[in-house]
Amino acid sequence: MADRLGAPAAGGDDAGSTARGPGRVLVALYGVFALAAGARAAVQIAVQFDEAPVAYLLSAFSAVVYLVATIGLARGGRSGRRTAVVACAVELVGVLVVGTLSLADRAAFPDSTVWSVYGQGYGFIPLALPVLGLLWLRHLGDLEREGDPDTDGTTGG
Repeated sequence: MADRLGAPAAGGDDAGSTARGPGRVLVALYGVFALAAGARAAVQIAVQFDEAPVAYLLSAFSAVVYLVATIGLARGGRSGRRTAVVACAVELVGVLVVGTLSLADRAAFPDSTVWSVYGQGYGFIPLALPVLGLLWLRHLGDLEREGDPDTDGTTGG
């Protein structure tokens, strides 16, 4: 295993880790969503918190969830995958609950959150992202259980 972040993992082929392919895309998407949701929440809380405090706090919460998922996916390994699984599961539940509530009781959400209407304002990516993340993490777990020495779920760091 290399000493620095981003260096190749021992064993050469790290196709089952977050260092390449779908794993790298997931890390990037989660990072972008953490930044976008965090910036949105910061502005809304600072400027118009009294208008829709629940919605703005939910956006801040979603930013934290995205950040935790980003860190877990980027970290890799068993503990990183566990962290990412929990974050993706919380995200999926959040999107489903907030999405449903935002449709059932529009008065409770006078302004939208990242997860309102199942992430409609973000092209429904907030609904698809945790599903894709959980599928990828399951795939990595399957590879590890099969004993693939080249696939330990790390990023080489």
